Amino acid sequence: MATTYDYIIVGAGSAGCVLANRLSADPSIRVLLLEAGPRDRSLFIHMPAAFTHAISRKPIDWGYFAEPEPHLDGHREACPRGKVLGGSSSINSMAFVRGHPLDYDHWAETGLRDWSFACCLPYFKRMETFSGGPDAFRGGSGPLNVTQPVFTSPLNQIFLEAAGEAGFPLSGDTNGAREGFGAIDQTIHRGRRVSTATAYVRPISSRANLEVRTGCQVTRVVIENGRAVGVELLQGAGKVVRADREVLLCGGAINSPQLLMLSGIGGADALRRHDIAVVADRPEVGRNLQDHIDVSVMYACSQTVTQTPCLSYPRKALIGIEWLLTRGGLAATNHFEAAGCLRTDDKQAHPNIQVFFIPLAVSPDGKPLASGHGYQATVMLLRPRSRGDITLHSADPVKAPRLRFNYLGDSADAAELADGVAAARRIFSQPAFKPYQDHEVLPGAQITTAD
Repeated sequence: MATTYDYIIVGAGSAGCVLANRLSADPSIRVLLLEAGPRDRSLFIHMPAAFTHAISRKPIDWGYFAEPEPHLDGHREACPRGKVLGGSSSINSMAFVRGHPLDYDHWAETGLRDWSFACCLPYFKRMETFSGGPDAFRGGSGPLNVTQPVFTSPLNQIFLEAAGEAGFPLSGDTNGAREGFGAIDQTIHRGRRVSTATAYVRPISSRANLEVRTGCQVTRVVIENGRAVGVELLQGAGKVVRADREVLLCGGAINSPQLLMLSGIGGADALRRHDIAVVADRPEVGRNLQDHIDVSVMYACSQTVTQTPCLSYPRKALIGIEWLLTRGGLAATNHFEAAGCLRTDDKQAHPNIQVFFIPLAVSPDGKPLASGHGYQATVMLLRPRSRGDITLHSADPVKAPRLRFNYLGDSADAAELADGVAAARRIFSQPAFKPYQDHEVLPGAQITTAD
């Protein structure tokens, strides 16, 4: 590793890998891409159905947990964050969902004129090669392969039929028409995960002006005369690497504010409590933390058509072997193949709930939750009102930050989530599901209110 570069990128995740690709396209610019975690060699990263094993698995996940949530009976929620080349794009569920156009237009209304949906759309198209081909909304020659799934369970089509019977619109492209139900795009290509590491960094690994370093954790940004001039590394006993142009923080929603605070940029009083020298008093750093909480609506299935039995050995092992030999079979999908966005109130401008269907009865860690056959919908709040924060436990850069999401801190979130559960139940009560439906496993038919 040299001692000076033009640009230093901290974090080789969803943003960092893209920046490394774009900046190093100029051969005269020296770029250093730093990643605290290892290279993306784990089998659990590349096999799509194994993503539940990648999430919360050290050393490729930071292993964060939130503080006890006061509105969730003190439960501590896991907060998966990729600690590996590709970042969270190497461990996520591979569902590819753009934001709603009105969200980007709202950014423009607040003063970010170049961030309207019309301004962003050319870049959305430029980034992808869509399996359905290019059109007014989709790209056909970008580095990121995005595919529409081939349904691996008949229940996916049944779910879409039921959504239509329940009165929700159906969409042939859920990233074109952003309201309604349809097949959900995946960042999977030829049976393997597509991450920003595989799409943006691996193809340019031979560039002489780009250096990628894994296993290198940054402990602070070095700031001189109000300007970021380099970074200090945990490895190498505080070795400093300098940037002639810029230091780019790409640690994501959790690690970037943590690193700013460790570098002396944050609320002055909070920094002094940890004996951190204040470089800039910015109390907003770490504030306004928000996350889209979700709940499951799960049913036992009266027919042997779901994929729940595939979660047990030896069936799981056979599925893995098939993938190793052919890159096909049930391990070549994330099993999130049908989904939709809906409004629980017609007065709302755009959808507030997203519903993912899974032809399995499974917990977030991949373990079966129902004996026999089952299926479920994950109901997700798209625009939560509750806000939390990120603070430091100490000045030790190795120690995890303190995460307080404050889920359901705003009572409106619980009400909207309950409305989302009601919408999912309405879909499952339609004639299309009648031949398959047994009884509700979660949350249970006796649960009928937000309380």
